[in-house]
Amino acid sequence: MTLSISLTVNGQPRAIALDDPRVTLLDLLRERLHLSGTKKGCDRGQCGACTVLVDGRRINACLSLAATLDGASVTTIEGLAEGEALHPVQAAFIACDGFQCGYCTPGQIMSAVGLISEGHAGDDAERVRELMSGNLCRCGAYKGITEAVLQAQREMTAETGRDAA
Repeated sequence: MTLSISLTVNGQPRAIALDDPRVTLLDLLRERLHLSGTKKGCDRGQCGACTVLVDGRRINACLSLAATLDGASVTTIEGLAEGEALHPVQAAFIACDGFQCGYCTPGQIMSAVGLISEGHAGDDAERVRELMSGNLCRCGAYKGITEAVLQAQREMTAETGRDAA
């Protein structure tokens, strides 16, 4: 039995036929849509390497069945930059050395984008650390990650403030 779903992935409408209703969003993204930026870490929802945005909310793609997301909008790390212009969070991760080996970086960035868009980041480093705690970094780049989230949040807030004026 084949199940058909429709997703908008990084702004592009996609009609997808699922041969197995048990396929996760992570496997769909990586294996069928060839979007390998979303990483498979623990495959149990414990590391955050697979974090993507679904309808603007952070989720672990390894825990979400693709079949349950019919009609959803999915944003992966590949969908953040606009052409050559990096998303402010991506630029902040580079400026603040928010990564070492880079394996967790896509999930960290996607979680940070979600955190900022949810309006939870503020300017409190401890709060950012707590709200990013679902994303693990084996290299220990947490100081740079926290600084990057705070810097991006400040820049995005200032940008929004200028646009509103």
